Amino acid sequence: MPARQKLPPVLFCLAASCLLISNVGCSPRDFLTRRLAGDLIAASEDFKAPQLFLLRSGLYSNKEFNSPDLMVLKRRGWIVGTTQKQCPVGLQPPPCWDVVLSPLGVDTIRPLISTVTPGTGTISLQVSHRQIDSISGISKSENNADVEFLWHWVALNPVGAALYDSGVHYRTMVSFRKFDDGWKVVEKGAPANQSLEDALRNAQPAQ
Repeated sequence: MPARQKLPPVLFCLAASCLLISNVGCSPRDFLTRRLAGDLIAASEDFKAPQLFLLRSGLYSNKEFNSPDLMVLKRRGWIVGTTQKQCPVGLQPPPCWDVVLSPLGVDTIRPLISTVTPGTGTISLQVSHRQIDSISGISKSENNADVEFLWHWVALNPVGAALYDSGVHYRTMVSFRKFDDGWKVVEKGAPANQSLEDALRNAQPAQ
């Protein structure tokens, strides 16, 4: 007869605990492992949502025209600005710039346009998405947990590659809660915990 395979001690203890706690056993989501935490974060709508870049044609203040994002587009030759003698009321400081796509910008950016806001000249581009590097730590207290993870941007097109450096990694902490059907990422608007949406918005580059 073939020898019986023995369960590893950890799995044996978990299985035994499930039988003691519940008559129906346990779900894999009852145990917040690093792998499960990473899978749940990667599958969440907030994490999967692509990064949008909004670009409008028309008048910009001098400060807006020299913002980091527009400076990148100018260096790539995708936009050009023409100096205006006077700024409209409320658009300061001067000088102001009338910004349009260059011929190269039309060829590069127009195929990437997701939406156009009528009457504003604003176009929306999906430029990058997030990718998890690793789960760096889990701190649990009863039915609540904080999970720290590292992630980076992955460009979807040339604009994303120009604006977001894939070599920069971000460190983020997000809250989890355990429900009757297992652990879940805290959703938007949870009163006592930091949601994934807020955590991603406030993420800082890892040191």
